[in-house]
Amino acid sequence: MRRFLLVPVLLSAMLAVSEPVSAQDSAGKGLADALSDLLRGDDAATEPVRRVPFGQAEMQLSFAPLVREIAPAVVNVYASQQVQARSPFAGDPFFEQFFGRRQMPPRVQSSLGSGVIVDESGYVVTNYHVIRDADEVRVATADGREFQSAILLKDESLDLAVLKIDGSEPFPVASLGDSDALQVGDLVLAIGNPFGVGQTTTSGIVSGLARTHIGVSDFGFFIQTDAAINPGNSGGALVSMGGEVIGINTAIFSRTGGSIGIGFAIPSNMVRAVVDAARGGLDYFERPFVGAAFENVDATMAEALGMVRPHGALVRSVTPDGPAAKAGLRPGDVVLALNGAAIEHPDALGYRLATSPIGSVAEMTVLAQERERTVEVELIRAPEGESTAEIIIDGRSPFAGAKVAALSPRLAQRLRLSTEARGVAVVDVLGNSPAEGFGLRPRDIVREVNGEEIDTAEKLRDVAAGQSRWWRFTIERDGRLLNQVLRY
Repeated sequence: MRRFLLVPVLLSAMLAVSEPVSAQDSAGKGLADALSDLLRGDDAATEPVRRVPFGQAEMQLSFAPLVREIAPAVVNVYASQQVQARSPFAGDPFFEQFFGRRQMPPRVQSSLGSGVIVDESGYVVTNYHVIRDADEVRVATADGREFQSAILLKDESLDLAVLKIDGSEPFPVASLGDSDALQVGDLVLAIGNPFGVGQTTTSGIVSGLARTHIGVSDFGFFIQTDAAINPGNSGGALVSMGGEVIGINTAIFSRTGGSIGIGFAIPSNMVRAVVDAARGGLDYFERPFVGAAFENVDATMAEALGMVRPHGALVRSVTPDGPAAKAGLRPGDVVLALNGAAIEHPDALGYRLATSPIGSVAEMTVLAQERERTVEVELIRAPEGESTAEIIIDGRSPFAGAKVAALSPRLAQRLRLSTEARGVAVVDVLGNSPAEGFGLRPRDIVREVNGEEIDTAEKLRDVAAGQSRWWRFTIERDGRLLNQVLRY
């Protein structure tokens, strides 16, 4: 009997769909919405409004109002640097005998990307790789104005940078949304300047969340989208249907250089934390310190720990007297959740920690001895060591021109090294110095010089001041020990 009564109702509702889409019923809902609810059952009316377009009128809807709102805050970023050109005859003894060692005039190398104004005072977010090593960065707004910008903060591991421009009036702003509220299948827009053709908008959906190991940075919690992203889109906005920026477009997977529907964006919650650090006067992004190192849980470990499937972050080591040790974390424990958010792998834990404010307390769900328990871990600033002095080595040695310092958890974090690392690290290398000529790089850790173990920056300075024609030293680079023997 119910089936026969439903037919007239359906016919009436279908006829009503032909009315203008702006018509509303007494409950404030569109007729197409009411019919969609009816077809899906009474319970559907209480669910969040996420559904496919219904009817021809809805298929003719436009993203134009959304684009008009966001586009003025999306800018073009032009970065340039002077590069010393190398003579084609350099190193050739025949030509150098007749023409000498001639310096070629420097050439200007330029790069183009996009950015997003996130504060009306002129804070602009873009990608680190857009402004890497730039001598000058200019920002062009959608209305044609150009501004000289200052680089306030840049972080290679996150591939994010914060610029500052100054104007006589407030700038248009795009607000940052909550990227944790995204779901796979949500509609999104990508706005940027691909190939330098001008501001362009493309549409798509969220194809995946928490993507890791895509090869563009150390960051491992990307939003994946099929909205077309091409070279020049880097630093542009990924926009939700609520009119908020929920990601900064960063990279594409491509074998041709163009979009094939696999693009990646940094979540807005991570962007917000970096912008807050720039507002606080920091020139690098400071992550909370918990005093523990983590690794993946593989299938073998999961079986040994009594887990149904491999997930979480396994505690590999704990720093004595650190926040994790004080909270009762032990090697072999597995972190399953942080502040209620599930942790599938160490990259997810790193993201959750990085987006938590320093000084707060994190609630961790931990699996220990096949039983789950909850612990509270204080998130503190990475501690400094006993010596914070940064020393520039001079004299005649392969280290002359290198700025070095004893590693502490805070310096290690700044140099993107493990906070467990110890020793003397190269912080910077002066241009045209012996250290640069011999191939020393920032982040190198000096372990031994001419048979002397190096444990302080002062000791390296004293050893480097010695008179020697032969230099034997060991450095650690990217986890590998490199032994060098040089005559100088």
